[in-house]
Amino acid sequence: MDSVDAPAPDDPQAVTGSRPPGGFLGRSRTFAGVSPMTVGVAWLWLSVIVLLPLAAITVQSFEDGWSGFWDAVTAPAAVDALWITVLVSVIAALINVVFGTLIAWVLVRDDFPGKGFVNAIIDLPFALPTIVASLVLLSLYGPNSPVDIHLNATKPALVIALTFVTLPFVVRQVQPVLLELDVDVEEAAAVLGANNLTIFRRIILPALLPAILTGAGLAFTRAIGEFGSVVLIGGNIPGDTQVASQYIQQQIEIDAPVNAAAISVVLLLIAFVTLLILRIVGRWQSKREDADR
Repeated sequence: MDSVDAPAPDDPQAVTGSRPPGGFLGRSRTFAGVSPMTVGVAWLWLSVIVLLPLAAITVQSFEDGWSGFWDAVTAPAAVDALWITVLVSVIAALINVVFGTLIAWVLVRDDFPGKGFVNAIIDLPFALPTIVASLVLLSLYGPNSPVDIHLNATKPALVIALTFVTLPFVVRQVQPVLLELDVDVEEAAAVLGANNLTIFRRIILPALLPAILTGAGLAFTRAIGEFGSVVLIGGNIPGDTQVASQYIQQQIEIDAPVNAAAISVVLLLIAFVTLLILRIVGRWQSKREDADR
């Protein structure tokens, strides 16, 4: 019988039995499956799109030194705008936690006529220009309100506008988690005598909590930088309904770009801290779940 030459030990096909790992492009074992070129391109794109603009706005905010930055962010009008922004953003996020979770529950657990249509319009605030949302809300709740509800230039108007544009964040975070929940566990708890409140509190809510917190955090960080949806319905009244984004625009119009940059940096810090906390909580929750298994 003719002998067959054994494949060389360094032949990838001898190890895997087929083609080299990593598909057509192959893999680099040095970077855990990602080639150095891919890593470099990713960092370059991230730097151009995110890091360089953030660095530029930060440098501009300190053009007058630390004292100038501090004076800009502690000016009474700036403090009022930041406080109003955080307040209405928190309220909008909390409202969406309740009703966004409820909507996600209905979409997953119930069947009703028009369910597909409702599921589709959830993402409408993502696609709709926010200035259009402000115009619609002004037509509905403004001076010529057809429902006789006049909220123009009030904080409730800001909350409604921000709730509208941030609703999808909670719904789309909670919905896939609900789809993955094991209904058999709930049914077993019901058979053992647990009521609906106990089942929700002990079984469903712990599984949904990370998604709810993530959705709330994303809704909050989206709301603090919102401009278009509040520009018409909000009224832009300093110390009353003027949010941070409108204050930034005002500073640019009066040729005070350093002040505008300083407030922008504060908003960036608030958003960064919020997202960092969410990531820490998410990791802690993941480790806790792994420890319970």
